[in-house]
Amino acid sequence: MKDKIQVEVLGLSQSPTSNGSYALILKEVDGDRRLPIVIGAPEAGAIAYEMEGVHTSRPMTHDLIKSIIETFDTKVTEIFIHEMKDSTFYASLHFYGIESVVDARPSDAIAVALRFEAPMYIASSLLDLAGFSLEEYEGKDDEDDDSDELDIEDTEEEEIDFFLKDGAQKKRPSTSLSKKERLEAELEQAIKDEDYEKAAQLRDEIEGLK
Repeated sequence: MKDKIQVEVLGLSQSPTSNGSYALILKEVDGDRRLPIVIGAPEAGAIAYEMEGVHTSRPMTHDLIKSIIETFDTKVTEIFIHEMKDSTFYASLHFYGIESVVDARPSDAIAVALRFEAPMYIASSLLDLAGFSLEEYEGKDDEDDDSDELDIEDTEEEEIDFFLKDGAQKKRPSTSLSKKERLEAELEQAIKDEDYEKAAQLRDEIEGLK
């Protein structure tokens, strides 16, 4: 079994050039790393509705999935984002009293997990590979100057605002950039501009160069 790290949903972000896609931002429960995953609008809606406690007159797809699972006298005990191939993440659903697991897109798995209040995990190697650290993007100059520090309250709303808007102050590389360095610079700018769909795509392109 791969080493697992528990994560939770930090929020959803849509960029002006997203063409209807969203970046689902997961955060490490016992750390400061974040992981954006590009998902479609329907899945983003299913996640947002459950987090905000919005109930529709007729069951949505993921509500129906929950009802079917409960009909067979079981429940989702956890979901696990365990692999990434060709810039695509893969997840699995795990059930109480059942050894078999079900493959799923991370967005669907998370939408179902939220409805069962089940814990969500990601392979530690994936978070090492594709995650973003707040400390990495804060910038060392800010740490030395108390007047520039941002006073962050312990709330999800202010934390995501900090991560999306103020957490990308890393210094630019010098001139004579290699392709990898240029992509890394574009990645930093994408995070600063809150364009997390582009950031996820650039991150995957950088990993393809390694």
